[in-house]
Amino acid sequence: MDTPAKTKKGAGGRKGGGLSKKPVSRSVKAGLQFPVGRIARYLKKGRYSQRVGTGAPVYLAAVLEYLAAEVLELAGNAARDNKKNRIIPRHLLLAVRNDEELGKLLQGVTIAHGGVLPNINPVLLPKKTEKATKEPKSPSKATKSPKKA
Repeated sequence: MDTPAKTKKGAGGRKGGGLSKKPVSRSVKAGLQFPVGRIARYLKKGRYSQRVGTGAPVYLAAVLEYLAAEVLELAGNAARDNKKNRIIPRHLLLAVRNDEELGKLLQGVTIAHGGVLPNINPVLLPKKTEKATKEPKSPSKATKSPKKA
């Protein structure tokens, strides 16, 4: 005859009576979309320092997520301005170059298929003369025709 202690499986003297908790990722704990664990692995693998603290990958993931969200928002606005639903490299370039702080951050960066900002030197534009600013000849003179005999 079995005793009641043997019928409990998985208890093993642990607290909680054998109920295993579902693992929670560090990204979920930090409330981020970017992968904290992967960034931690890259920081360790990259040998930037001998040791990596627990807060460093969380902070870096938060910074990267913020930058990505900022660029995507501005690029989405640029796409909407061009009446497009899809962000293309041109929209990314327009977003980055028209923003002062992002432009400074990505100053030496070339975006493939991005093109350049539209810019025409004022010297190259046609000069506005006084005749062009005056009103054109009245249409009444144009309708007059010589009298036929």
